[in-house]
Amino acid sequence: MSEFLEETIMEGDDDMHKSLEHLAAELTKIRAGKASPAMLSSVMCDYYGTPTPISQVANMGTADSKTITIQPWEKGMLAVIERAIFEANLGLTPMNDGEFIRISVPPMTQERRKDLVKQCKGIGEDTKVSLRSIRHKLMDAIKKEVKEGYPEDAGKRKEEDVDDKVKSYTRKIESMIDAKEKDIMTV
Repeated sequence: MSEFLEETIMEGDDDMHKSLEHLAAELTKIRAGKASPAMLSSVMCDYYGTPTPISQVANMGTADSKTITIQPWEKGMLAVIERAIFEANLGLTPMNDGEFIRISVPPMTQERRKDLVKQCKGIGEDTKVSLRSIRHKLMDAIKKEVKEGYPEDAGKRKEEDVDDKVKSYTRKIESMIDAKEKDIMTV
């Protein structure tokens, strides 16, 4: 088999896996009514002039299923972290007691749950689009190699392998979205 083709297929498989990891990371950011430090993973605070994730300047945890706790390593960071959470516009209100920042996660309305499910499905669809793009790139590489003398029957088998991988990853995406939807809709 052509070294170029083998390398391209391995890169494609790696790209598909990265797409799935990205989907998983995006889904953890969507809150399902339960408090989770992951909800704040995209929030950056100003740490001496450098935008820094909160998790790198404080201990984050959950006191219970409705409360996120943040304890900065430096007391001076309390107000900075609090401001960053407000500015992130996540619909969360931090409460600063001088030692900790506590965030009570409000219960979600049915309408908000449906919006979040739509958001999850949109992210899932974007991931499927990236899979199709990777598939297209791989199919083009296989066809190019066949034109340059790679055996046609072996090319067809490679195309079937690529299609099987794409179908497998698509099923994984759908199961991840279904699981998140079930999680969101569970009151």
